[in-house]
Amino acid sequence: MGRTFSAVPYTYLKRGVYYFVRRIPSDLQTFYRTDRVILSLRTKSLHRASRASEKLSSRLDDYWLDLRLKQTDVPGSHLLKDHSLQTHGITVTLGSTLSHACDVYKRTKGNGRRKLFFTHTDRAVGYAIQCLGNKDLCEYTTIDAGEFRDWLFGKGLRRSSVSRNLTIVKAVVNLCIQEEGLGINNPFAKVYIPSDENHTKRHSLTIEQIKLLQEKCRQQDDSLRWLAALISDTGMRLAEAVGLAKDDLRLDDHVPHVVIRKHPWRPLKTSGSERVIPLVGASLWASQRLSDTVSGQFLFPQYVNGISTNANSASAALNKWMKTFLPKECVVHGMRHAFRDRLRAVDAPMDMIDQLGGWSLQSVGQEYGADFSVHQASQAMLKLIIS
Repeated sequence: MGRTFSAVPYTYLKRGVYYFVRRIPSDLQTFYRTDRVILSLRTKSLHRASRASEKLSSRLDDYWLDLRLKQTDVPGSHLLKDHSLQTHGITVTLGSTLSHACDVYKRTKGNGRRKLFFTHTDRAVGYAIQCLGNKDLCEYTTIDAGEFRDWLFGKGLRRSSVSRNLTIVKAVVNLCIQEEGLGINNPFAKVYIPSDENHTKRHSLTIEQIKLLQEKCRQQDDSLRWLAALISDTGMRLAEAVGLAKDDLRLDDHVPHVVIRKHPWRPLKTSGSERVIPLVGASLWASQRLSDTVSGQFLFPQYVNGISTNANSASAALNKWMKTFLPKECVVHGMRHAFRDRLRAVDAPMDMIDQLGGWSLQSVGQEYGADFSVHQASQAMLKLIIS
């Protein structure tokens, strides 16, 4: 059975199934092995075929436009001092490759940043170069960006990792465009990332699980357990706790508390992370044990060398230990999630919850007025003690 005319633009029917067909423009046929694009739409529905045809046609138009632009000179290249080089068969580019943009980004944004910043930047840009090549920034297209996204998923990366790598590449390209006045659009700016249906939300520990953990901490009574207990009733980020100095503990104050502040060996996630947290319950016990036992500058010297803080090792050790008596989905970060839930359960004001946890402000109004005092915060924190 042959082809049948279809009322849907750029389609025909064959055995009742719609096919998409589009003739390749004559000026672009050198890029193809045939003179037209033919694809089965895998549908017998007129409505679905119409939608699919419209989308495919639009994508082809965009792609063909990119192909045409690639064949043209860089706008304004005739004004460059070395434009004469083009007459000798040498291509003039903007001179800003992706690897160059990466160097600009690290040099401009890297001052005072941790090693992880450079590792993540190099990895993301390295992935992009591995997938797309180290081209001039003006040569990348939105199609390249989509191809890079699919390549990352093809490597088995999760949605969060794909998003993080794309965000880094986007930031690298953005900064170079701004710093060097390139006057081009960032093709990585609006890459669609599909939702992850298999994504599971991080588990928040229950009161019973925290109580069990705190009991285990008191039984084993060592440095690793003091770290777990300290986090359990303060909601600190693990890196914040691991990087504490001994003089960050203020146990002789009228309201015992810990000061979360930036250190050369452990920066903070955001400027809003600097805060004071009252010490109560298991966290107060752990702080007293640390104060009585630790003689040096650092509360957890096994994870701090004075230059950097190895929170990953602490995380691995704690999670391994927690899995011996808690479900496998329970991890150390779950105590931070639980901290927010517990404060909400005792009707602590949302402003106070964000302040104690070092979370970003939820509204402009929160930026006005003074923070809650350590005494006010302690009144809410005392309600968290698990008997």
